[in-house]
Amino acid sequence: MKAMETKQRLEQALHDAMRAQDDVSKRTIRMALSSMKLEEVAQGSALNEDAVIAILQKEVKLRQEAIQDAQKANRADLVEKNEDEIIVLQKFLPQQLSPEELHQLAESVIAELNASGPGDMGKVMKALLPQVAGRAPNDRVSQAVRQILTT
Repeated sequence: MKAMETKQRLEQALHDAMRAQDDVSKRTIRMALSSMKLEEVAQGSALNEDAVIAILQKEVKLRQEAIQDAQKANRADLVEKNEDEIIVLQKFLPQQLSPEELHQLAESVIAELNASGPGDMGKVMKALLPQVAGRAPNDRVSQAVRQILTT
């Protein structure tokens, strides 16, 4: 799937949300598209698919952090708002890897590279990240690799 396809899907979904008067989808997609536009301006060029997916993942992560903060503040309304927005964003992300699938991929890369300890983390991550691009957040990937290398 090319970047323009994902971005065009987002733009089409925005138009659909506007016609359906779906405020949650409209607001969420507008924020995601705005983040993409800011990144394009910063780079001075159109985004590729990986960059579009990375921005969507970042948007999801921001909302997950907002949910944690809202829970600490006992703000159920904000928790629900952010959960709704995450659902909208996940429609545009590739199918996420389960923890087991991620663990298996990490183990196979570690075995391929004969990695033996935390010192090999960088080379394992360099080989693994392109394989999981868009299907798992980088922090989850590094946690899985670290866990395997330190046990």
